[in-house]
Amino acid sequence: MNLRDFFIALSENRALNAGAQKFGLRLGAQSVVAGTTIPEVITTIKRLNAKGIACTVDNLGEFVHDEAEALAAKNNILAVIETIHAEELNAHISLKPTQLGLSFDLELCYNNLYDIVKTAHDYGIFINFDTETYETLHQSFELMERLHKEFDNVGTVIQAYFYEALENAERFKDYRLRLVKGAYKESASLAYQTKEDIDKNYIKLIEYHLLNGKFTSIATHDHNIIAHVKRFVKEHNIPHDAFEFQMLYGFRSEMQYELAAEGFNFCTYLPFGADWYGYFMRRLAERPQNLELVVKQVFDKKTTALIGVGLGAFALGRLTKRAKK
Repeated sequence: MNLRDFFIALSENRALNAGAQKFGLRLGAQSVVAGTTIPEVITTIKRLNAKGIACTVDNLGEFVHDEAEALAAKNNILAVIETIHAEELNAHISLKPTQLGLSFDLELCYNNLYDIVKTAHDYGIFINFDTETYETLHQSFELMERLHKEFDNVGTVIQAYFYEALENAERFKDYRLRLVKGAYKESASLAYQTKEDIDKNYIKLIEYHLLNGKFTSIATHDHNIIAHVKRFVKEHNIPHDAFEFQMLYGFRSEMQYELAAEGFNFCTYLPFGADWYGYFMRRLAERPQNLELVVKQVFDKKTTALIGVGLGAFALGRLTKRAKK
């Protein structure tokens, strides 16, 4: 098991997820999760807005398996929308349909999404449908398309590691899209497996949507790809109001401020909530070097090493026990 697969396995472990919540955000996640409550995330939005940075807010939640949990997630998202509107903030919503019932009741999920999208539409707030694993990808697309028949404030995410990514970008070229590399473990029958192949496809996606699509959110921390985009938009006279750069909260913060100061539209992805563990592990799986970016903001080197060893031993022990069962 390589390091990426290791962190993805951790993200899918319910026992570790439950245990991590008992620690709050004290295991380093406080630097990449914008709080556990709505007031905390609103404070962060205001701080970033003051620097000329927009925000997209993700109400974190994993392992939603019943109607009560899905309704609770919907109500929390609606509360965030109401606050964004009342406070006149430069922010929109990113959500995962699985959190709203997709995995167990498609119509419940649609009804929850309808309430969210309609409320946001009334306030002029955009709703982005985050995509997850391939298992739910096309159901998520279909839900968005149903809602798009009535509302124009919806868009989705295209993951570059899928072989079908460019086909999906063409299908949704009239939507606002966020383009990402991809953060889940997918089989070689569905997705590219090497960084080189994923990066190559990612650049194809970016260039296609910039030239042919609606508004493009380019979500990457990769400075080489960012430099490529800067050259590309200049060479093709693409106006700055046709796209934005996006990065995750807590990662490469200085570059975020620099891009905004250079006059580019910039949006920070703000996850919040007590259910932060799965999100945190997937960020480390995407780019294991992110572990260093996170912990160096929180701990000194000696403490970081001790915590890393401790967490690794704990997690490996739990995974080994599961494998023996």
